[in-house]
This record gives sequence, C-alpha cells and structure tokens, in this order.
Amino acid sequence: MDMSTFFALVGFTFAAYSVVGNDSIQTLGTFLHSNENKPWWVLWLFAGSIMAFTVTMGYLGHGEMLGGKGDDLTFGKFGSLFPAAEDGSTEFPTISFWYLLPPVTLLFVTRFGIPVSTTFLVLTFFAPKALPQMLVKSLGGYGVAFLASIIMYLLLGRLTERLFLKRPMNQATGILGNRVFWTTAQWLSTGFLWSQWLTQDLVNIMVYLGDPNEVSVGSFAFALAVLLAMLAFIFYQKGGKIQEIVRVKTNTSDIRSATFIDLFYGIVLLVFKFDTFGIGAKVPMSTTWVFLGMLAGREVALRIRLREANTGKVWPMVFSDLGKATLGLVISVALVILLYLIEGRDLNSLLSSG
Repeated sequence: MDMSTFFALVGFTFAAYSVVGNDSIQTLGTFLHSNENKPWWVLWLFAGSIMAFTVTMGYLGHGEMLGGKGDDLTFGKFGSLFPAAEDGSTEFPTISFWYLLPPVTLLFVTRFGIPVSTTFLVLTFFAPKALPQMLVKSLGGYGVAFLASIIMYLLLGRLTERLFLKRPMNQATGILGNRVFWTTAQWLSTGFLWSQWLTQDLVNIMVYLGDPNEVSVGSFAFALAVLLAMLAFIFYQKGGKIQEIVRVKTNTSDIRSATFIDLFYGIVLLVFKFDTFGIGAKVPMSTTWVFLGMLAGREVALRIRLREANTGKVWPMVFSDLGKATLGLVISVALVILLYLIEGRDLNSLLSSG
C-alpha cells in the first residue's frame, strides 16, 4: 500500500466520523430527540438500513431511483468537482498527509457544538475552484428554506404547533394523541429525509476514495462498514454535543413537530436535486445551511404566529447559528490557502477560472 492510499483510507475514516457526527444531526437530530425513550440500537438499525440501501443503490448505479442526479457513490457530485477531460481523465489530487486536516478540524469544532458546513470544509480542500458555485447554491438553499419555512409555519402554525404545545402527546386525544400514527409518520418522514441527505452529502466522505467509478468491491465494503460503525457510535452518544442545536428549538422533542420538520426539510433537499435555480443539479451544496435556514424560519414564524411564545431570543438564536455556519466557510478558505502555501502552489491560480 502506497502512502497516498494509506492517507486516503485514514482520511475517509476520519471524514466518515466527522461528517456523520456533524451533518447527520441535521437529518436525525429531531428523530433522536423525539425518540430518546427508545434503545439507541433500535434507532441505529432503522437509520443504518436506509444508509446501507442508499449507498448500495448508488454503487450499483441506480441512484436516480432515490432522486439522485447520477449513478455512482456520490450521486453525480464527483463529476461536477472534477469534470472529465476529452480523454476521460480527471484532475484528482494526490492525497497527502495534509488532506487529513479537514476531517480532523471538523472533529475539533464538533466537540464545541459548532454546526460547520462539511461541504465547504472538505470539498473546498479538494476542489477550491468549485467554491463559488457551492457558495451560491448554499446561500440560495438557506434563503429558500428560510422563506419557505416562514410561509409554511405561518399558515400551519396555529393548526399544528399551537395544538401540539397546548396538548402534549400524553394529554391529547383522538388523532393528536395517537402515538402509533405519529410514530409511523415520523419514522417515514425521517427515512425520506435521511435518504435525501445521503444523496447530497455522501460526496463529502466518498471523495477520499477518488473516482467513484473505480471503487472496487472490497473498497466499497470497507466504506459501508466504516459508515455504519460511525453511525452506531453517534447514536450511542445520542447525537453528541452538536445535538444542542436541535434541543434548544421550540418543541422539537414532540414527535408530531419532528414529523413536520423532517418532512419539510426532505422536500427542500429534493427540490435542489433538480436544476431549479439554474445553478446546476449536481453541484454540491451545504445541507447545514439549508437546515439552519429552515429552523430559523420556523422559529421566526412560531414567534409571530404564537403570541404566547418568547420573541426576545429568536433573532440572537438565528444569527448565532448562522455565525457558526459562516465560521466553517472561513476555516475552509483558510485551510485551502494553507495547503497552497505548504505545497508551493500559486495562489493566483486559486482565483482563476477552472
């Protein structure tokens, strides 16, 4: 095994833990929070089976069946970062020790509960010239999720969240208190969201394996085993420090509220699977920014719609979350500049067109 392959496998392992630990809370945070009374391994079996199915479908070339634009392990995202030349070759970098910096940095900031974007932190390191497109698409995702969430919760807030707050599950009757119905609905919405997230963010981990069309069966089996093991550890930890981002939001422990959050977030991610805004369907985007935009819009709408809610803390909360996500972008750019300086590359080439 040469050193490049060694660093690639180590980088993949670190990335699997750091990306799953940081980003998966976007999709599984409300699921974990509203199911804390259940054994962690039951929740892991559910999420792990969906992960195994989704990753396998991508590897077998059936990614389109899951709404993904592409037929590989990255669901087409790798090709947008490293477009093939006329002879079919790609300009994929030789992975060195320095490519371990992004996942290690992510491990460090995750311990402080900072929801940084792994898309920016990892992919910018591999393909810095793709940053402008990823940034535009991610900012658009934040804006779309923020505005759409405000509109949805302004329209539905009194019919859903107000009733959920006034009638907790253990006190409600009829459909509002039907735990079997809401548990089924929430697990289905979580499964839908989880699969959508995987087709968007798997590239942040799989990029360490190189061209997805050249991944062997053995490498794929290793990758899947590592992903499932890291996911199990995150579930065992009940989400870790980053889970606080979800816990402080209004009524996210209610399984009924969690159902609507997961369903709406999954729909937003599905919208960006298509070239809806002319940016490019295969261009990677920060799902962290989309998630924070959705939660921010929900908090603003609930403060407006539910007059009894506390309105004094919502904007500091919104700007705090956005500031933490922006920190990830700053760190990403700083790491790329550091890499260029270490390897003696021309910084001017970083600003040139692809």
